[in-house]
Amino acid sequence: MKLISYSMKGEAGVGAVVGEGVVDLGRRLGEKFGTMKSLISQGDLTEVKGAVERAEPDYRYDEVTLLPVVPDASKIVCIGLNYKAHAAETTRDPNDKPMLFARWADTLIAHKAPLVQPRISQMLDYEAEMLTVIGSHTGRNVKAADALKYVFGYSCMNEGSVRDWQRHSSQVTAGKNFVGTGATGPWIVTADEIPDPQVLDIDLTVNGEPRQTANTRDMIWSVAEMIEYITNWMPLGPGDLIATGTPAGVGSMRKPPIFLQPGDKVEVTINGIGTLSNIVEAENA
Repeated sequence: MKLISYSMKGEAGVGAVVGEGVVDLGRRLGEKFGTMKSLISQGDLTEVKGAVERAEPDYRYDEVTLLPVVPDASKIVCIGLNYKAHAAETTRDPNDKPMLFARWADTLIAHKAPLVQPRISQMLDYEAEMLTVIGSHTGRNVKAADALKYVFGYSCMNEGSVRDWQRHSSQVTAGKNFVGTGATGPWIVTADEIPDPQVLDIDLTVNGEPRQTANTRDMIWSVAEMIEYITNWMPLGPGDLIATGTPAGVGSMRKPPIFLQPGDKVEVTINGIGTLSNIVEAENA
C-alpha cells in the first residue's frame, strides 16, 4: 500500500493512494486511523487493506495538499557517510560505527512543497536518501536478524543540507535542521511490498540532470544493522524515522561545487517506492 499524510480543506488526514485517487482512512475507519502515527501504532493493516479494497476514492490525489509522511515523528535519526563512495568523495574514511545525528520534524516538507534556500546561506545541497519508517516499539538491543520485523515501510527523502552551517563546528546539527530544507514522500510504501530494502536503485536529478546514482546494496550499514546499532542505546517507536544516508555525487563535493538555486527542480527516485519532487524557493520569496 501507498499511504500519505495530507490536508484537505484545512483538515489533516491519512489516506491510501489508489490509482489517481485517495481513500480517506479516518473517514472509513475512525479516529484511530486519523493520523499516520496512530495508524502505524495499530500494527495490523488488515482492516486498512479491507477498507481500501471496498472503497471508492474520496479525493483525487492531485487535489489534496500533501504533508511530510510522518508530520509529527518523535525521533528522526540520520546516518552520515553510509556509502563508501560518498565517504571517499569527502576524503573521509568511513567510521567503524555509524555516524549519527538528529533532525527535527518541523524542518521537513512534503512532496511538491517548496524546498527552502535560507536567506543566510547560498550553500543548500541535495542528498538523496531512503527513509525507513519504524512500525512498532523496538525496546532496546534488537538484533539485526530480527530488525526488519519492526519496519512499517519506506519512503524517499531529500535530506537537504546547508553546508556552511554544517561546518561551523564538529557537530553537523545546525546545517541539517534549517526549516524547509528536508523533504519526504511522495508516500510511505508498506514493508510487505519491499521485502528486501537493500536491492533498490536510488537516483537524484536536478532539472533532469543526473547527480546521484546508486543502489541501497552499496550501504555500509544495512537498514537492519542501523536498527541494531541505534537500539543498543535508544528504543524506537511507531512513526520514528531513520534517514539511511546519501550516495556519492552531492553538490558540495563537485569541482567546482554546485549548490541548489531558486527554481531548481530536485527529484529523488527509488525503485519500488516512487519519486519525490520539489522545487527550490528562496526564503524571502
